[in-house]
Order: sequence, then structure tokens, then C-alpha cells
Amino acid sequence: MLDRFYPVVPDADWVTRLVSVGTRLIQLRIKDQPDDEIRRQVRQARQACAASGAQLIVNDYWQAAIDEGCDYVHLGQEDLLDADIKALRKAGLNIGVSTHDHAELEKGLAVDPDYVALGPIYPTKLKQMPWAPQGVERLAEWKRLIGKRPLVAIGGLTLDRALLCLAAGADSAAVVGDVVNHADPLGQARAWIAATRGVS
Repeated sequence: MLDRFYPVVPDADWVTRLVSVGTRLIQLRIKDQPDDEIRRQVRQARQACAASGAQLIVNDYWQAAIDEGCDYVHLGQEDLLDADIKALRKAGLNIGVSTHDHAELEKGLAVDPDYVALGPIYPTKLKQMPWAPQGVERLAEWKRLIGKRPLVAIGGLTLDRALLCLAAGADSAAVVGDVVNHADPLGQARAWIAATRGVS
């Protein structure tokens, strides 16, 4: 099972900071860095997670995730076309996939993922999305369709919205801006941890 608090962060220093306050699950989503820097950051993040008992999810960079002995890789729809799923399975990595509609869900389920993410649940300012917000109601439908796999809600989540998503059927709530752009990110992470782990 995934922890209910699932922050997504832009570099390994964020990973180190957030696991220091009790984060158990975290995604490293690096953008536009050379290969050696990506591998350095994946290594640093993995070491920080290993030291604190947290699980690291590497976004996109599946080969680096294999080479550094990570727990998870998260693949978007384009990454599903390029990733060597057999190599990932042979290395023992768990796989998460992004979905935004039924066609993408079908493609994602074809690789037998270990979790499925649905988004954006709410409007998000972090990147332009060609999809309309899914809404909390879609979570229950997705949960039925994916079976026993954990379901991750993502997109425009605040803590209050995350709790609504968890109540609607999501197993985990992925968050970017409400933590990394917060005036007190570590304090906000603690608030998320306290609130989401108190949900039955």
C-alpha cells in the first residue's frame, strides 16, 4: 500500500528535507537536467529515503531508477511507449502510471501497474493540461476499474481537497504546489501527514 501523503518534488534536496519530517512516500520529478545530474540526484534521493525508511518514486527516468536500485518508477503515457517494462520488472521495481481518460487507463493497465494515478482532479496552475478537471466523482469509477491496485489522486490538491479525494476512494493524494510553494513547506508537510494518516 502507498502512504496517503504523496508529495512530488523537483529535486533531491526536497526529498532530503521532506523525509526528515516523516514523509514515507515521495516522487522525484526532475526536469531538463543532463544525465549525470539526473543520476546524481536519483542516488542522493534514494540514499535519503533508505536512511529514513521512505519509498522513492522516480518520475520518467526508468533506467536511472533501475541502476540506483529504487523502489518505484512513475511513467506518463509517453514514457509507457519508451520504457522497458520487462527490465523494470526483472529489476524488481514497482510501476505507477498516469491516466487522464479511459483510453489512457486501458494503456496503463496493459503493463499491469502497481498503482494508477488519475488527474487532474481539480484545476492546476503548475502545467497546462489538455484535460478538463476530472472531479472527485471520477475517483470512485476509477477505483472500480483498477481493481485492488492503489489509486492516486493528483492535480490541484490542497489539504482539504486531498481529504475529499481520500473519502471518495483514492488511496493516496499526490501534491506538488501546496507543499513546495508553501511559505512553510515542512510545516505544511507535517500538517498533511497528520491529517492524511488520521483518515480511516
